[in-house]
Amino acid sequence: MKQMFKFAVILGAALLPTLALADAGHDHGGSRAYGEPGDPKKPNRTIEIVMKETDDGKMIFEPNSVSASKGEQIRFVLKNEGQLDHEFMLATRAENDKHAIAMQKAPDMEHDDPNGRRIAPGKTDEIIWKFSKSGEFNFACLIPGHRESGMDGSVAVK
Repeated sequence: MKQMFKFAVILGAALLPTLALADAGHDHGGSRAYGEPGDPKKPNRTIEIVMKETDDGKMIFEPNSVSASKGEQIRFVLKNEGQLDHEFMLATRAENDKHAIAMQKAPDMEHDDPNGRRIAPGKTDEIIWKFSKSGEFNFACLIPGHRESGMDGSVAVK
């Protein structure tokens, strides 16, 4: 009996940090420093973002920089033309830096965020986003190693 109790305590202590990280970096609320989820009935403009690997070993977004006007709503059509899963996480650079650290510890973390998608090879998804604030914002693939291989982009909102 003591052995089972000891095992349960050790197991609980080992799993506690994992539970704390399970939702690290995820905020399912509305408005953020870089905008808010858009209304699917009112997109102003569509921007297609292609995600893929290159022959020289890089991982890229095409295009890797876009611009928007304050108050503009954009439908990002996200196409994974690569052979690996990729993500598109739209946030401030600081928020994506923080989320990248959480992803290092839990690379298979599930996402249910209006500002991000994980997309399987050959698949397409979309995000509709309203840029309610001006600034320089970041989009990145936060799967460990992908951002470092080139999957890092910017949105300039004026």
